Amino acid sequence: MTAALIAAAIGVVAFLYSAVGHAGASGYIAVLTLAGLSASVVRPTALVLNVLVAALGTWQFFRAGHFRWSLFWPFALLSVPAAYLGGSIDVPTDLFKRIVGAVLLLSAARFLTQLRDPVAPRAPSWTIAVGVGALLGFLAGLTGTGGGIFLTPVMLLAHWAGTKETAAVSAPFILVNSIAGLAGFLQTGQPLPSFAPALAVVAVAAGGLGSYLGSRRFPVRTIRLLLGLVVTFAGAKLAFGW
Repeated sequence: MTAALIAAAIGVVAFLYSAVGHAGASGYIAVLTLAGLSASVVRPTALVLNVLVAALGTWQFFRAGHFRWSLFWPFALLSVPAAYLGGSIDVPTDLFKRIVGAVLLLSAARFLTQLRDPVAPRAPSWTIAVGVGALLGFLAGLTGTGGGIFLTPVMLLAHWAGTKETAAVSAPFILVNSIAGLAGFLQTGQPLPSFAPALAVVAVAAGGLGSYLGSRRFPVRTIRLLLGLVVTFAGAKLAFGW
């Protein structure tokens, strides 16, 4: 793959994911892996892009008035330490990832067939949200994602929030987990890949546009369609090892 093609693919991923409150980790990893890059440079590059795009999404959905602190903090409270724990456990993950991928594919099918928000969403109790956040953080650590790809389907299928409110929670959830992952990498003393800043410019431009449109312009129907595509891609990547 040429540098221009890689940059274009990164831009498309950043745009699509940011429009639904995600940051694109699974997409970045797929693009960079298909480009023939080694895992030692793919992971830190994806983390950098994830942090930047998640930060933009957090800001845009907050400015648009969709963010609710009372809904966010219980999910985030234990997600970071749980993600660290999940990332530190060495377990056979092939079967696990296939199972998680299949669940995501089923969730995607639900989004693509139900394009409206729930009539009366009701937030969970903080105790349930804390437990769910810890579990999803653990899954994020095991699968090497920011966790939003799991949080969004759970919140929407459980009718805990509307589509844009869910995106406004998912973006900062991904941000805090991705920052923790990037900090862990930087503590090893390894340098960031030299091409990361160039891809970061592309991701910031595309992610900024995507999160702006998703938070302020796109109707719920469009966001749920995009979400179905994003979750389908992430689920297929896990299920089939892309």
